[in-house]
Amino acid sequence: MPITSKHILISRTDNIGDIVLTLPMAARLKELNPGVRISMLCRRYAADVVRYCDDIDDVVEEEDVGENLYGFLRASDIDTVILAQPNRDLAKAAFFARVKHRIGNARQKVYQLIYCNDRVRFSKGLSENHESQINFEFLRPYGDSHIPTREQIADSYHFSIPVDAGIAAEFAPHAFNLILHTKSNGHGREWPVERYTALAQTLQPGLRIWLTGSADEGKWLEQHAGALLALPHVVNTCGTMSLARLTQFIAQADGLIASGTGPLHLSAAIGQRTLGLFPPTRPMHPGRWAALGKRASNLCTDQPSCQGCEKLRIMTCDCMLAISVQSVLDIVQGWIADRQASPQ
Repeated sequence: MPITSKHILISRTDNIGDIVLTLPMAARLKELNPGVRISMLCRRYAADVVRYCDDIDDVVEEEDVGENLYGFLRASDIDTVILAQPNRDLAKAAFFARVKHRIGNARQKVYQLIYCNDRVRFSKGLSENHESQINFEFLRPYGDSHIPTREQIADSYHFSIPVDAGIAAEFAPHAFNLILHTKSNGHGREWPVERYTALAQTLQPGLRIWLTGSADEGKWLEQHAGALLALPHVVNTCGTMSLARLTQFIAQADGLIASGTGPLHLSAAIGQRTLGLFPPTRPMHPGRWAALGKRASNLCTDQPSCQGCEKLRIMTCDCMLAISVQSVLDIVQGWIADRQASPQ
């Protein structure tokens, strides 16, 4: 018998990219449960981005709840918890708080078999689906076995992001504002910074390039990307923005290029022109982690995985080197033409 819910808590306390790829599931839950309230449990650093999503009614910051998950659930009207990311403490708290529906993947962790009563069973490693499509497996207890296409995923994002006047003023003098998010915070294979430099050297008249990333990534660029930072049309903003402001920054720019990292998925989800750069290697390949959005595209070499791909901790390899500057340039030039044809 399919379940119904009145107030759902989706747990996703990991990285921003994983959170973004969970949001289409929330949109579908709204369709399956008219009038349902959806809360998301996430880390504080990601909370403001989640608040921009129209399909999330409340954001619960993990740091505010702390170790009192049981008390939080008992004091709430939450009748369904979806463990979109395994969380032993939450699963146990939901069990003892007598949350009516506790949805978890029984193939992932034994404790989800014990504490969850509306179980699903699937293997991410064996799936040919994209990460965002895989999340729809959690909706089977609702009687919904439909896995949307990647195009349908792109249509399932609903955001309301305020326009920032200061950002608009920074962007206004330039014909095209391109964001390069060169690093991945250790989460993905990276296009070499020398390639970003070559791209930036080619893209000059009327174009402004903005480098984004963490403070540590900014220091890395200072140490290893002097030629890129020395270009007069390149601005290093690493470490200067909160994630909420970065979201506004991306939304008001004209395009973003990155490897498989959170800002890539965020950019695609909010409808920005986005280019993802990927190796062909599982589990990092675009089949699992491509940028999905109405204006998103992805590049990946069609050659077999290189020997460096076996070393999962390295940040770049021959597969990433095989993505040419010209192939990226062709896409950016198409963006520029599109921008000129339809001024914002």
